[in-house]
Amino acid sequence: MDRVDHFGRDLYVVLDRAKGPSLRVQLEEQLRDGVRAGRLHAGTALPSTRALASELGVARGVVVAAYSQLVAEGFLVARRGAATRVARVAPAEPVVSAPTARMPPARFDFRAEAADRSAFPRRAWMAAARRAMAGARDSDLGYGTWAGAPALRSALASYLGRARGVVAEPDRIVVTAGITQAIALLAAALHRRGARRVLVEEPGFAQHRTILERAGLEAVPIDVDDGGLRTDALPAAAAALVTPAHQMPTGAVLRPERRSALLDWAAANEALVLEDDYDGEYRYDREPLGALQGLGAGRVVYLGSTSKTLAPALRLGWMVVPGDLAGELADDRGWADGGSPMLDQLTLATFIERGELDRHLRRMRLRYRRRRDALIVALSRYLPEAEIGGAAAGLHVAVWLAPGTDVNAIAARAAKRGVGVLKVPHADRPLLLVGYANIADAAIEPGVRELAAAVRD
Repeated sequence: MDRVDHFGRDLYVVLDRAKGPSLRVQLEEQLRDGVRAGRLHAGTALPSTRALASELGVARGVVVAAYSQLVAEGFLVARRGAATRVARVAPAEPVVSAPTARMPPARFDFRAEAADRSAFPRRAWMAAARRAMAGARDSDLGYGTWAGAPALRSALASYLGRARGVVAEPDRIVVTAGITQAIALLAAALHRRGARRVLVEEPGFAQHRTILERAGLEAVPIDVDDGGLRTDALPAAAAALVTPAHQMPTGAVLRPERRSALLDWAAANEALVLEDDYDGEYRYDREPLGALQGLGAGRVVYLGSTSKTLAPALRLGWMVVPGDLAGELADDRGWADGGSPMLDQLTLATFIERGELDRHLRRMRLRYRRRRDALIVALSRYLPEAEIGGAAAGLHVAVWLAPGTDVNAIAARAAKRGVGVLKVPHADRPLLLVGYANIADAAIEPGVRELAAAVRD
């Protein structure tokens, strides 16, 4: 058994015994400079005098004297029976303000951003993690393959085939850090292959459009109506990015004849259809709708993630890729960041294989349907003039307001009232997305009441 000498907390200090001031003065100067420069943060616990003296190879009295001097100067704080800690001292340089949160807190959170974070199945996930760790081989703790853990790709192939109608083989799946990264990888690969134009839905998800444009691609908007993407006159392009199961943001479902037309367009133009199935597992008032990829696996890249099923914090997504593109995208993923954490992938594989994902989704469909029903009742009561759409599936409803309504101003006023809501400023009519995943049942009615007040201000 390896022997480990225990010196307590590590502290970076280098003492020069050959020249310079005394060891005590050197120690004081380095600690003082560390506090001033911000390397030693306020509240940081320092090693005990005995441990630091042993680690530095000096007499304990040297460390005791240095600590005492810095306490007297106000750089350290010492209390009997507790560790010596760094005091709060004004930094030598102005502190740069921290970046703002992507989604600041809201009292009434109607933002259609993620699954219910409070409902994350912590116990089941921890049990899956323990089981995965217990069964992991030593080789599983390495970097792994850039395409993702074989166990996860196998579990996903089985799950997506039975639950979403996806035609998937494990070697055609590339694990990503979510749909956002998947689209970025696809955009780069398309551009490298000579593509210049990608069709996108209008209105659509602005973030994904920005990713395409940052990769040097032109995003060509195609109108959406209550039947999804209009396919009657699609121009030539290298790909089309669509959300056929629950259009983002309108909630429309791509009609069967338009599905066929889109696949025919892809075949005629030797193009790809990028299918973003971001919340396809949730349906309430309709029969299950399979993925578009099941109808045309050779022309469709299927995209999915855990953000709307479990939690965005997992940062796990996947692509089911046709042809030789799978290997190319796996290489791109590996060169970008080396791949997703292997232990998290093995945990998700175990979670799926043991049926925990199915059980979780069944529970959440009941919860989300109850919230959706309460939301529609509240919207009908407090915003009767609004038109509600896209309610049959997903985690949000589309709320169209009167023509001329300034949705930017409404969102700002709603935020002041503690209401978080997403706006779609470029839709043909003023449109708000009102989600119901992260708001408690009892908060729905008062939240809608505040939202209605913001609309009428």
